[in-house]
Amino acid sequence: MAYTALYRTFRPTTFEEMVGQEHITKTLKNQIIAGRVGHAYLFNGGRGTGKTSAAKILARAINCLNPKDGEPCNECEICKAALNGSLTDIVEMDAASNNSVEDIRQIRDEVNFLPTKAKYRVYIIDEVHMLSTGAFNALLKTLEEPPEHVKFILATTEPQKLPATILSRCQRFDFKKISEENISKRLQIVCKEADIEITEEALKIISTLAEGAMRDALSILERCMQEGEGKIDEEKVKDLVGIPKFIYIHNITKAIINYNPEEALQAIDDVLKEGKDLSNLLWEMIKYIRDILVYKTSKNASIYSKEEVTQIEELAEKVEKDRLLSIICELSNLENDMKWSTQKTILFQVGILKLCNGETSHSSTDNNEITNLKNKISALENKINQIGQGTNSKPTYQANATNQNSASQSTTSKNVGEQGKTEAKSTAEVNKTNTSKVTGNGVKAWPSIIENLKQEGKIMLYTNLINSQAIEIDDMTVGISFPRGLTPFGKTILEKNENKTELEKRVSMEFGKPMRIKYIEQGAKVQANESQMQEKNQIEAFAQDLDLPFNIIEG
Repeated sequence: MAYTALYRTFRPTTFEEMVGQEHITKTLKNQIIAGRVGHAYLFNGGRGTGKTSAAKILARAINCLNPKDGEPCNECEICKAALNGSLTDIVEMDAASNNSVEDIRQIRDEVNFLPTKAKYRVYIIDEVHMLSTGAFNALLKTLEEPPEHVKFILATTEPQKLPATILSRCQRFDFKKISEENISKRLQIVCKEADIEITEEALKIISTLAEGAMRDALSILERCMQEGEGKIDEEKVKDLVGIPKFIYIHNITKAIINYNPEEALQAIDDVLKEGKDLSNLLWEMIKYIRDILVYKTSKNASIYSKEEVTQIEELAEKVEKDRLLSIICELSNLENDMKWSTQKTILFQVGILKLCNGETSHSSTDNNEITNLKNKISALENKINQIGQGTNSKPTYQANATNQNSASQSTTSKNVGEQGKTEAKSTAEVNKTNTSKVTGNGVKAWPSIIENLKQEGKIMLYTNLINSQAIEIDDMTVGISFPRGLTPFGKTILEKNENKTELEKRVSMEFGKPMRIKYIEQGAKVQANESQMQEKNQIEAFAQDLDLPFNIIEG
């Protein structure tokens, strides 16, 4: 007798035996019980989630001579003929290899004939998204108004490739990925019926590796069976699928967290001696570090043994969440780099050594930026102190407050002599009227922002901002003025939410903090009190050299 694969031997024969798709099987059974079976169904979902099994069960159930609670009996003449494949009234077609117009025309011609034995002629078209455009067009009319004795069940993993005209003619059911728990329960039943000895840890690993596909889980289990006699344990599963042993993954991760390059290199050599694939190792490391992060957050590590959980807990106590996230990002970048490299081993070793030394692709850039910023701040403080020693007053930073709907005022006062006499210096008003006056510093990076819009193809924004000026109104607002005026069309373009958001994002990046923008429609000019400018000259000139824009009032 020919050998039959596990996933075929243990294919569900009733809706009740299907796992993880209760939301679908319940609806289908209710339709059968109520006699309201549709003429066309679309079963959509990932591989191995039960689409074809559900289609076969539905085809038998609507033709069964003795259905019970919406289920096929699997004992009557029709059910037995359907199960052994001899019933010609249930037609299964693979659209991947039968996708031409002629194949669909053949179906269109056949539907006019009555079924030979069953009540309905059922067409199950698998991978229906593979049909050609002509084949879809040939199917349309028949799918919309088939004869009463014909039912269509379409199955696909990619419903987005189906024409809307096909989708609208079908009842659609979306099959979900099967949970690891449900896969594990089903595997236990299969192992019991097939007399397979397997450990609980091995079942957990197979359930995880299946990634929601029951067929994949059964295929992995079948491969483990063929490795020889004896109990299937965790190590046999890992060896079969090429996963490095836990101890290797743990040792490399531990070396990274402890900044120990020697230990990391030794662990990598141990993996290479066993002939394990480095891409597999890298992927398992990413998952392992993710699991450490999850454990650090929620204390959840269900797929690991007690001993392994203890080791995970030790690592979790030594490392911060931010560093774990950084390591995951760096390993993901390393994985992408290795795909295109001919020297994967060297690239892998260098990448791990960098992590052991605490280096990341962003660290050097960040450190340089921080150092430059510190130098600028230090130099500015020294300059302010030098200027302050030669004057009676010390400049202080203060932002002007602005309101979009009403004008606001800020007054600058200055101490004169020891008696503390004050004198009003200047008043500025900002509003949306045509005669608005804005007191503030120009945004130096504005021309480059406009040029970047041109380079990135945002031509509508670029053309309407060519002659504009940007002014820092206060510490949260940048005003954009138009000396040559702004056309109604240009105003419409600039006022669009997506365009305004784009400009605010770019301005915020320049300032290093969230900023909003405000359009000033006509001829707004930057004005500053003459006496203020004389006292601020030195500091503002210095601040501009350091690229640190700010407003100053004195007190």
